[in-house]
Amino acid sequence: MRWVVVMAISVGTLWGQGALPPATPPPPDEADRYSRMAKRLTDWPDLARYRDDDSSLGAPKPGEQRVVFLGASITDFWGRKYGEFFPGKPYINRGISGQVTSQLLVRFQQDVVQLKPAAVILADAGANNIAGNAGPATLEMFQDDITSMVAVARANHIRVILASLLPASRFPWKPEARPAAEIRQWNDWLKSYAAQEGLVYLDYYAALANENGGMKPELAFDGAVHPNAAGYARMQPLAEKAIAETLKSSAP
Repeated sequence: MRWVVVMAISVGTLWGQGALPPATPPPPDEADRYSRMAKRLTDWPDLARYRDDDSSLGAPKPGEQRVVFLGASITDFWGRKYGEFFPGKPYINRGISGQVTSQLLVRFQQDVVQLKPAAVILADAGANNIAGNAGPATLEMFQDDITSMVAVARANHIRVILASLLPASRFPWKPEARPAAEIRQWNDWLKSYAAQEGLVYLDYYAALANENGGMKPELAFDGAVHPNAAGYARMQPLAEKAIAETLKSSAP
């Protein structure tokens, strides 16, 4: 025990005398990685992304039926990277690339409820769960997140549209994944849950899928997961139809 104490004191003494070299600053790529890790630790759901925009948006105008699209990269890129995001419509994009449903759930109060929409579309929620972006995930965990968001929406008199996961037979950022069968399974549950709860189910999957359960490559800018302008053009009328159907119903 004395030896351990002496060694600890000696190291501390040497450090204080400058005998040990100071830590070398990390290279730029490592510094960037550390910065991203620090941000994730301090703001895991990325509430900062839309905080100011949410605060400045204000309440809907009289008679305006605001709709929030809550999702991950497929929502985030819509109108920002490819396609047009419903020009002239009071629709709000609240997508954040890479997010899983548990992050959407944490953001739901700020990025949906406080905006006082008539409806919310739970858009591309789930593919990142299957990819393991936040660690291993199960269908049951996904179900808990979805049912929780539906409950919060209903408590705040917001109508809910459940959108299917988009087809994918591979994830470019996780080459070993083969998600097609799991995506079909999760979509089967979403469709069944929507019917059970009287919610509109927005089926993007059927319009974009090929015979192997992947996205038609001509509709994806990465050939696999993320729609290009043509892909979003197929999705837009489907979303409009689901919104029109939902807004005919009374608010919860």
